[in-house]
Amino acid sequence: MQSKIHFPPSELIINEDGSVFHLHVCPEQLADKVILVGDPGRVNLVASHFDSRECEIQSREFHTITGIYQGKRITVISTGIGCDNIDIVMNELDALANIDFQTRKEKDALRRLELVRIGTCGGLQPYTPAGTFICSEVSIGMDGLLNFYEGRNAVCDLPLERALLNHLGWSGTLCSPTLYAVHADKELVERIAGTDFVRGITVACGGFFGPQGRRLRIPLADPHQNEKIESFEYGGRRITNYEMESSALAGLSLLLGHKATTICMVIANRVKQEADTSYKTQIDDLIRIVLDRI
Repeated sequence: MQSKIHFPPSELIINEDGSVFHLHVCPEQLADKVILVGDPGRVNLVASHFDSRECEIQSREFHTITGIYQGKRITVISTGIGCDNIDIVMNELDALANIDFQTRKEKDALRRLELVRIGTCGGLQPYTPAGTFICSEVSIGMDGLLNFYEGRNAVCDLPLERALLNHLGWSGTLCSPTLYAVHADKELVERIAGTDFVRGITVACGGFFGPQGRRLRIPLADPHQNEKIESFEYGGRRITNYEMESSALAGLSLLLGHKATTICMVIANRVKQEADTSYKTQIDDLIRIVLDRI
């Protein structure tokens, strides 16, 4: 029988109070059902629907509340913006669930977390105007994060990756790091998206401006990027939206053995060049739906 790996303090940093380094959450404070939001302020909005609260922790951009909603124990946590932050959150959540903090070794019985990200996004098709709820059946990462992990090819849709790269016609610096495409958990998509959400392909970008084809004062390396992405079709599906976290969440969850998907509300449509900043009421509606279905 192969001995278990010991995770030294340099690799898994545990605070003096027994909490994990960045999140400051202790193992017993994590529920099996987890809602992720980008904005720390949105954590309180989600938790306002809880029937009771067990704990609340604030550390940097990571704000966590665990409580009970209609008999379900749920943790809501803010990630901040970007796939780099998802890398921190996913690895630390998995460590809380599946590493014994006393022995620093993997537990015998592993927990499988169920994670749903609730966020905002930019719509890329005429049928995804502001106010649309989109479930990311597939997420395409243009951040390169998953390429740093062994096994990325086993969890990625390689034909889709090649098709999109060929369609974009990118070469040189735009191809490095190579993009990756990951499917969300099918059962979770069915349950959370139901019959009333748009399901599509989401592109997760490494930035809000240039990587999403926005030009202000700096010219873009590919000024036709958005046109190409909007026209791409694969297996009868089109790319529906831009956001910045879904690919890392889907990819790391698959590699770690968890279930995950991303649900976003469109607040800007890039085709129509429109934006709606008065979306807080609709976001609360989306939160209620996810809480009921998770």
